[in-house]
Amino acid sequence: MSGLLISSTAYNKKGGRYMSEPVMRRTQSGLAPILARKSALRVHSPLAKALSLCSVLSILAFAAAPLQAETSAAADAGYAIESPKAVESLLLDVVNTGERLIAVGDRGHVLYSNDQGQSWQQAKVPTRQMLTSLFFVDAQHGWVVGHDAQILATTDGGLTWTKQFEDLEREAPLLDVWFKDLQTGYAVGAYGALLETTDGGQNWEDVSDRLDNEDAYHLNAITAVKDSGLFIVGELGQMFRSADWGETWERIEDLPYEGSLFGVIGTDQPATLLAYGLRGHLFRSTDFGDSWQQITLNTPNNGPLEFGLADGALLDDGSVAVVGHGGTVLRSKDHGQTFSLINRPDRLSLAGVAALDNGNLILVGQGGVHLAASTGADLGQQ
Repeated sequence: MSGLLISSTAYNKKGGRYMSEPVMRRTQSGLAPILARKSALRVHSPLAKALSLCSVLSILAFAAAPLQAETSAAADAGYAIESPKAVESLLLDVVNTGERLIAVGDRGHVLYSNDQGQSWQQAKVPTRQMLTSLFFVDAQHGWVVGHDAQILATTDGGLTWTKQFEDLEREAPLLDVWFKDLQTGYAVGAYGALLETTDGGQNWEDVSDRLDNEDAYHLNAITAVKDSGLFIVGELGQMFRSADWGETWERIEDLPYEGSLFGVIGTDQPATLLAYGLRGHLFRSTDFGDSWQQITLNTPNNGPLEFGLADGALLDDGSVAVVGHGGTVLRSKDHGQTFSLINRPDRLSLAGVAALDNGNLILVGQGGVHLAASTGADLGQQ
């Protein structure tokens, strides 16, 4: 697995400098920052879900760089190769369906565990492309998205998967997916991609024109906000919200941050959400994005957190977990107003988090699966 590279300067699509901080994106090789982003290079430069962690690590995010889909003949057909080391490979997302754990990542790997992460099996999956995100509406029905704009679905709790959609000409990955119910769902991704289905994924329609996103900024994450609607965040701090659950969208004009945001989650409080991204930036809104407060995050040494944040989860007890680069694990028990913070000793970048039934955490990212205490620390070291 490749190491993490850091660039001191990022560039906008026309080649002009827009920020002097590391920019990361998920790629196939692991967490890697992006040095440049030019529209003329879109056809040539690869892009991946940051931290695709092993891939374009946008940080975990694939933040602001162009992306290029894989074109190898081996990846356009066939099933993911079974490997006993898949559990140690780059994984980008994980969920607890209530019946089992499901994790996805590099080379089309989908892993499942029926014993709370003690052992893992590899599902049969009709792709070898990197898979970036998954979402379950219940214990049986789920969807996963990835490179080549692929969308896969399961109706048996993640044991088997079928391909519903792919677009090789798009040459861009999908980076997140969300479903309202068994019929209606949305997927977002590179270059402003927004896809919609109203029939459970039998058909997917490109509805990117619903967004005021003329520059086709990458869309990194989508989430539901309690009693409010849907919210999308992306490249260069772009934010979009929909009060009618996807039919129409409004662009947020007063942005709290001009760096890329890699994730967004709703809390268990109405209209309250958290958005996070580059260099430890985390913002909280209690009015569905009308206004924002930056949350101060200090390391145990009382210095500001400077690692990018990649993924978060609202846990069943109403608490929030957020993970990121450098082994960062954040926990909040007050709806995101304050956070505890640890950096795991291995400093491996993390791309996904979910809660185990006993309150501990399952973390995924570089090095595959990591079982952790509720704080994010290694078991036995909390």
